[in-house]
Amino acid sequence: MLTSPQSRADGRLADDMRPLQITWDPMGFALSSLIIRTGRTAVLCSVCVEEGVPRWRKGQGKGWLSAEYRLLPGSTPQRQNRELLKLSGRTQEIQRLIGRSLRAVIDMAALGETTLRIDCDVIQADAGTRTAAITGAWIALKRGCDRLLEQGLLTHQPVIDQVAAVSVGLVDSYPLLDLDYSEDSKADVDLNVVMGSNGHLLELQGTAEGAPFSRNQLNDLLNLAEPGLQHLQAFQRSALMQED
Repeated sequence: MLTSPQSRADGRLADDMRPLQITWDPMGFALSSLIIRTGRTAVLCSVCVEEGVPRWRKGQGKGWLSAEYRLLPGSTPQRQNRELLKLSGRTQEIQRLIGRSLRAVIDMAALGETTLRIDCDVIQADAGTRTAAITGAWIALKRGCDRLLEQGLLTHQPVIDQVAAVSVGLVDSYPLLDLDYSEDSKADVDLNVVMGSNGHLLELQGTAEGAPFSRNQLNDLLNLAEPGLQHLQAFQRSALMQED
């Protein structure tokens, strides 16, 4: 097991995840909704279903999935202004990441010409909001599709694989798993890893905030991320076994 030469602020070891928690269905009118908490980060994930697909998709017999992401005004120490007419580059980047990650594990033909809309609203941000959003949105998506099957609105399960995401980083040249803000804000390298249940990588987002990093350091970060992602996927399966 990895140990850090300097203890982490919350007492975790280098390869420890933050505590995870799910609260089901805080939104009664959504097809499915939940709040996922990872440490002090909390994200409200909801799924709504709409008849029809975007114009460019019509007539193909396939559905679509889109995702939106927002930081709510009180989610950070200084109030976030609502993004109404123009989204920031960061917001656009994150919601595209969420959408790509979820579409990678959806059989669009099984949806028919139906659109699933995923909303990820950050209630509290202590780093890792995009990875928590992906992990939580998948759980809400799977529960939502299960409900559509139960209601006879779908004939086949469109969710064909799991997807989860986690952050890893180099802090003072030492690899850490699931960074909180105190670590993320001073990380030399910040890497977000998105993985399917078969261990295949769906997306990597990495930046050298400080000094460049080596191939060996990248391998160390990926080796640290993989068991964390397996832990997240076990948590997802456990969450889906909870009663409605």
